[in-house]
Amino acid sequence: MAEHKIKHLEFIQQTISRMASNSFYLKGWAVTLVAAILAFANVKDMDSRYIYIALIPTIFFWFLDGFYLHQEKLFRKLYDVVRIKSDETIDYSMDTSDFKKDIDSWLIVCFSKTLLMFYFSIIIAIFLAICLSKN
Repeated sequence: MAEHKIKHLEFIQQTISRMASNSFYLKGWAVTLVAAILAFANVKDMDSRYIYIALIPTIFFWFLDGFYLHQEKLFRKLYDVVRIKSDETIDYSMDTSDFKKDIDSWLIVCFSKTLLMFYFSIIIAIFLAICLSKN
């Protein structure tokens, strides 16, 4: 395999790794921010209706996480295409627009099993906190 093909595959792999680490960081921030909001909302002097605010960053992080997962899937498809290209046709392109028809849409990715289970469990925890705070 030619060195320029290997270099192109490395560029794509680095981008895939960045998308995966961004997704990981978003999950960490989502849990941290929701936990902080729930902790501050349960202080005696604060109104428990502030717990509803925790839904905003949860939904925001959910869809942003779906965006990164969608981008990661596009770059994985690009990796597969570059992997089988002949060495002479390597052009270092990072354009993934040709693969959007082959990959699920961004919204469908947001409701994939992994994202749905993770963020839905956070939303359930928020609603449990709302129910418990009313007592």
